[in-house]
Amino acid sequence: MTIRDDARDTLKTPLGDKTIYRLDKVKGAANLPYSIKILLESILRNLDGDAYSEADVKALAAYDAKNVGDVEINFMPGRVVLQDFTGVPAVVDLAAMRAAMKRMGGDPQKVNPLVPCDLVIDHSVQVDAFGTPDALKTNSRLEFERNRERYEFLKWGQTAFDNFRAVPPATGIVHQVNLEYLAGVVWEKDGVLFPDSCVGTDSHTTMINGLGVLGWGVGGIEAEAVMLGQPIAMLVPEVVGFELTGKLPEGATATDLVLRVTQMLRAHGVVNKFVEFFGSGLDDMSLATRATIANMAPEYGATCGFFPVDQHTLDYLQLSGRDDKLIKTVELYCKAQGLWREPGRKVAYGAELRLDLADVKPALAGPKRPQDRIDLDAMQGQWHKDLADTFGVKNSGAAARVGSMADEGGAAAAKQDNGVATAVADEPGVPVELDGKGFKLNHGSVVIAAITSCTNTSNPGVMLGAGLLARNAVKRGLSRKPWVKTSLAPGSQVVTDYLVKAGVLGDLEKLGFNVVGYGCTTCIGNSGPLPEPVGNAIREHNLVAASVLSGNRNFEGRVHADVKANYLASPPLVVAYALAGTVDIDLSTDPLGKDGEGRDVFLKDIWPSQKEIEKAIHSAVTREQFQQRYAGVFEGGGDEWQSIKPGGGDLYQWVADSTYIQEPSFFQEMAAEPAPIAGIKGARCLLKLADSVTTDHISPAGSIDPKTPAGQYLIGHGVKQADFNSYGSRRGNHEVMMRGTFANKRIRNQLAPGTEGGWTTDFTDGKVKYVYPASENYIKAGIPLIVLAGKDYGMGSSRDWAAKGTLLLGIKAVIAESYERIHRSNLIGMGVLPLTYKEGETAESLGLKGDEVFDIEVPADVKPKQLLKVKAGDKQFEVVCRLHNNMEVEYYRNGGILHSVLRKMAKG
Repeated sequence: MTIRDDARDTLKTPLGDKTIYRLDKVKGAANLPYSIKILLESILRNLDGDAYSEADVKALAAYDAKNVGDVEINFMPGRVVLQDFTGVPAVVDLAAMRAAMKRMGGDPQKVNPLVPCDLVIDHSVQVDAFGTPDALKTNSRLEFERNRERYEFLKWGQTAFDNFRAVPPATGIVHQVNLEYLAGVVWEKDGVLFPDSCVGTDSHTTMINGLGVLGWGVGGIEAEAVMLGQPIAMLVPEVVGFELTGKLPEGATATDLVLRVTQMLRAHGVVNKFVEFFGSGLDDMSLATRATIANMAPEYGATCGFFPVDQHTLDYLQLSGRDDKLIKTVELYCKAQGLWREPGRKVAYGAELRLDLADVKPALAGPKRPQDRIDLDAMQGQWHKDLADTFGVKNSGAAARVGSMADEGGAAAAKQDNGVATAVADEPGVPVELDGKGFKLNHGSVVIAAITSCTNTSNPGVMLGAGLLARNAVKRGLSRKPWVKTSLAPGSQVVTDYLVKAGVLGDLEKLGFNVVGYGCTTCIGNSGPLPEPVGNAIREHNLVAASVLSGNRNFEGRVHADVKANYLASPPLVVAYALAGTVDIDLSTDPLGKDGEGRDVFLKDIWPSQKEIEKAIHSAVTREQFQQRYAGVFEGGGDEWQSIKPGGGDLYQWVADSTYIQEPSFFQEMAAEPAPIAGIKGARCLLKLADSVTTDHISPAGSIDPKTPAGQYLIGHGVKQADFNSYGSRRGNHEVMMRGTFANKRIRNQLAPGTEGGWTTDFTDGKVKYVYPASENYIKAGIPLIVLAGKDYGMGSSRDWAAKGTLLLGIKAVIAESYERIHRSNLIGMGVLPLTYKEGETAESLGLKGDEVFDIEVPADVKPKQLLKVKAGDKQFEVVCRLHNNMEVEYYRNGGILHSVLRKMAKG
């Protein structure tokens, strides 16, 4: 009898008698971290003596929190969630694999999802129209005009593949839809109950851990392998415990809490680790707040931030309209399996951090990183410091402060002196006229204020808090500054329902926060164009303009190409900064403006109390709202979606002149057997980069500059600039995406000093040029390429095109000081070798300039984490091979994960 046989049992539930695999039958499992228990259950249930062995079960049961070691396991997630920017290229790859399978003489039908896959279309809507009642309608119309071809392709995928569903546009954000509807907490298949788990093609898939569902983001490449039944090979993670005690003080929000948690965990270091939250602070913490904290796991660097199931989980399942029988089954199963949160339970963690919630203060984070938290009352001073130190604007002082406080009537600028605005005609600033109003812009002018992102729009506390603050502001006669582009993009239609029911949507609209769409919008860079006079003023005078958004990321160049300073904040603070119009203000002491009687109005005067917010939540958020909105979720999308007729057939019929969907070159000349692993000889460096290079830097998602190679490609194929759409929407076309790799306007390549953007020095001719034509020259000359980078290379989004584009440019290896988890996996998934310098060594310490010729010795039988010898000109050193397990070595040997899977399928 195997361990699996011994653990098999029957659980009586409202859904009937169900099979479970009891964790209490495994010696040592009782005191494991909750998240490790879920990994253990997966191996126990899938035990086959091969991919999942009894040795794996025993290794996990013997988990030593203080000494995890390099224990490799396979984990099979229960399902996959996708969004359309990463989902379209995933479906393109599956279609291309079917075509390759046919060329190899196999059965194309073998390329088919084996686990449930849900794709939510949320990344395509852009904020073109704002501040008007018809903004939602206008943006939706433009979304369909730009993306109809992509949507036709996704509808083909729905009909061609099993286990694949698409949630139509204008429904919500994938992670919020997952939280509110898709997740079950406990899953059933063939009469067996098991913990719900998922991976997703978006780094913020981690949000679902707030519901007690283990999940994290992976690259689209890895997700496709899971879809095709391949487990995720992983090292057993260290679990860091984070104890929360007390309660949030008056005026502090869930956003303020997650920014504090992000700051603490980034400082501690949790990359490749799980974080598990515990403590008395969870006793009264809402599910929505837990989801906010779990959402930002990528920002604090963890694989996931897990909250175990408890009564709050059941309450949320009830509120969000889940079936009563399922809810009771969740309770019975979790209690039977030791997955129910027990306050007194002792769990050993690798390390522990503690935070008293009473110490959390209102805050923002920025101007370039989510972990750079700033207390609200220190914001103005930090802005002055960052303006000088980060953006190089010296001696700004009052000049930076007054420009954004200009008189909206255009007669004079306004000078702020002890909170009193007085008209001064000769104050500095850039004069701008917009919609008949004159004002002056300067450094620190807030030109974007966006209530956006599932991080916060999933949380009724901060959303109704913003609505109540707007109501109070309107009552006092305040209005947004005319240069501020305002937007409200709820993560689901339920949010709009409860804002309407609470009577505050109208107040938000009076301040310009009209609903612009149900999708990610500004948080992912789909902020749309700034009003032309505002954008021109910023560019022509090199102003350091600001955005304030309730998002989860503020990396350089992400929110908007013209906005250099970007701050994360709670939705109520987003509204407040729209009223102020500048980040150069102390909102704790300076007035936001004057009321109709000439009295100063301060933030504290309009900030709603926690009691008011809780009252609004209880009266405005109902179970019926969720049930109504999700009743026909897969049949929604309005007339535009319903009118799309998908093409038929198992094989996709590629359209030669399409600029959106093309068969990628990855599989077109694939041999039945891989070539042996070999060293990299005579390589040149294409880019030498500093620390914190994000996947946005490597593969931008936003607008396409017509002067760049990607823009020129589209123009050459008859696409007008107005129809360029974004890089994110073009991810189904490798011709666009490889030309856009390393094309972010803010990336700085040390091989092309003095430049900003996608430039390099081409050592074949010594000229400085765009990265793409340089790579073409190297490829023609048969010269392999490498990238040199600093710390945290590839941080940010789970963007598979950051690895796909790297491969297509001819890059064979990256040498960095460290990697973010997902991008390292993605590089391996595309057959690019990730390497790191030895501890304490850097490109600088080794004297590497990037102009050397590199030889990297890679043996045919390379081992995980093996030291490899490198010769760079007259320098010799060793690097660490960042293939972390035998399965990753096999993927690299095959030229990528999908190549490996396809060869296995072809062999039957």
